[in-house]
Amino acid sequence: MISPDCPIALMDSGVGGLPYLAAARRLLPAERFVYLADRSGFPYGTKSPEAIRDIVLDRVARIVSAHGPKALVIACNTASQAALGAVRAANPGLAVVGTVPAVKPAAERTRSGVIGIMATARAVQDPYLDELVARFAKGITVLREGPQDLVQFVEHRLFSATGSERRAAVEPAVVRLLEGGADEIVIACTHFLHVSDDIAVLAGRGVEVVDSRDGVARRLKAVLAERRLLARQGAATRETGRDLFLLTGEEPFEDEYQLFATSFGMRSPAALGGRPT
Repeated sequence: MISPDCPIALMDSGVGGLPYLAAARRLLPAERFVYLADRSGFPYGTKSPEAIRDIVLDRVARIVSAHGPKALVIACNTASQAALGAVRAANPGLAVVGTVPAVKPAAERTRSGVIGIMATARAVQDPYLDELVARFAKGITVLREGPQDLVQFVEHRLFSATGSERRAAVEPAVVRLLEGGADEIVIACTHFLHVSDDIAVLAGRGVEVVDSRDGVARRLKAVLAERRLLARQGAATRETGRDLFLLTGEEPFEDEYQLFATSFGMRSPAALGGRPT
């Protein structure tokens, strides 16, 4: 039975959604969280929408069965675009929050009339993004970059890379957006949030880097409040290692996942469990 004492689940193709977890923790300090990095399904950005939908439905079914969350955040733009509706239909009693690229605020703030979007290879060509642009960025030039290699870089090389290597990884896409005149850069792949400071440094003064993590956290809180599922104040305290970090796939897990767990104050990585379909 869903109750205020149940945890909140977040999922992504990998570690990209961890900054969304951090934003939700700041806004909801009394809550418990379960985070799933879909290591065996990674990456989503090279797969068809149908394949992504089937993968996400499977992972959600397994995390719901194993951990009984009161809410789920699909902390992945690509997965949200491909599977949000299907997840809601398959889990009618579960509060499900998706991730939407921050096209609207970028379009409202631009002074040059040009905004840039950095997303996965799949997300930049998805009709869902076309609809967002048509709805919120009329009259605005929208440039799109899908540096899929950057997703792999963040997932597997973030901690071992030097600062210069990180900047080199983001530079090609950022330079093309700047050359096109963008003064707003929308981070529409959650993995890219881990290198957002590097993107901002390369973009320079006068260019704003925007994302949706705070907006998603606010939406999560509002949905829980509407359903009277917010944890009772004082019911829990924020303790390092209280939240679960789950992975799909076979053990042993790569060392970088322990580094992410430590960096975000979670328990050591553990297997999700349950049989994949």
